[in-house]
Amino acid sequence: MLSRSTISTILHLRIPFSFFLMPVYLFAVCISPNVNGANVLWSFLTIHLLVYPASNGYNSYFDKDEKSIGGLKNPPPVKKGLYYTSIIFDVAAIVLALIFVSKEFALMLFIYGLASKAYSHPSVRLKKYPVAGWLTVVFFQGIFAFAMSYAGINKFPFDTLLHSRVLFPGLLTSLMLFATYPMTQVYQHDEDSKRGDKTMSLKLGIKGTFFFAMGFFAVAAAGFVYYFITTFSALYAVVFIITQSPVVIYFFFWFFAVWKNPEHADHKSTMRLNFVSSLCLNGFFIYLFLHTWHMI
Repeated sequence: MLSRSTISTILHLRIPFSFFLMPVYLFAVCISPNVNGANVLWSFLTIHLLVYPASNGYNSYFDKDEKSIGGLKNPPPVKKGLYYTSIIFDVAAIVLALIFVSKEFALMLFIYGLASKAYSHPSVRLKKYPVAGWLTVVFFQGIFAFAMSYAGINKFPFDTLLHSRVLFPGLLTSLMLFATYPMTQVYQHDEDSKRGDKTMSLKLGIKGTFFFAMGFFAVAAAGFVYYFITTFSALYAVVFIITQSPVVIYFFFWFFAVWKNPEHADHKSTMRLNFVSSLCLNGFFIYLFLHTWHMI
């Protein structure tokens, strides 16, 4: 029988939350010229089952949230074991990357881990600074995570990651996160204020966060459409727009509800938007991969 401390640790790792970050990896798979089954397996496992959960756990340990957080409606009190588990997960990811993938991929995992710790740790706590915290998350969960995934999938050296064929789609993932990340903070204003964390969403206000997300999403969507037309064909741009329509519909439905009553900017609605967005993006990138590799 699992102890309360163990259950708390498992819950705070929020492994299912990796589903929301999976589109970045799948996009990298879609444009990879050197897809190898073993590399895909190990890079996927180390990122989604070790590095992302380690980041979640480390963040939870120092935040000590009492109210809902991403992927966890009723977070239990954190225990010291969560801190050690997050470190063990990070180390395990780096070791596995060195053994089964490449030293370049392992180094990028290490850098990602350092950035996630700087975001949460009291001595730095980038989360306290709205613009710096926002840019850090957008960079490391966007273009850096994309390049990291690409390096792991293809076993390519660093100089390959500086090519426009990697940088431009990576930039598009960051553009999407420019829009979506403040939306994940929109229900946490009270909790963040209590801790002294000045998040981007808190700075913008609830309605301002929606307008901000709307603008960046439009720019990101236009960028994706341009990319698919110029890199693949207009067909994929059309399919992308169709698959993103449920996200847009839900966003505006929720926005109108929040406009009437700001209390609708709650955890449940935020997680629903995350789920719809991730489901649609994951579905599109799986379709793109299967179609471009002539599997369908």
